[in-house]
Amino acid sequence: MKKSLSLLALSFVLGAAHFSALAASCDEQATEKKLAGAAKTSFLKKCNADAGAANGCDTRAAEKKLAGAAKTSFLKKCTADAAGGAASEAKPDPAAACEAKAAEKKLAGAAKNSFVKKCAADAAKG
Repeated sequence: MKKSLSLLALSFVLGAAHFSALAASCDEQATEKKLAGAAKTSFLKKCNADAGAANGCDTRAAEKKLAGAAKTSFLKKCTADAAGGAASEAKPDPAAACEAKAAEKKLAGAAKNSFVKKCAADAAKG
């Protein structure tokens, strides 16, 4: 129990340090773009939100042990959902979700292809 609490505290500290590094990166980008006033404020707000969303999504992808195309697809959808952008308003891609499920089941080759094809067809039906 103590070990898990220690790990949780450590991950929080490292996450905070990572976020502050990302915030500095956003400030540097704003300076490079020579932004000021409301434009700078808006840019920093979006940049920091995107950085925070990406960080959370990376953590969840690691927890799910995703890799390759499944991880890429998951991160793209997760970041869009977290940012609340236009991508989250679009219809979700059933094939991407099926790819992620196949990765979770550790399928490969013909078994993966068959699973993804059936999964996408089932999702399209409703």
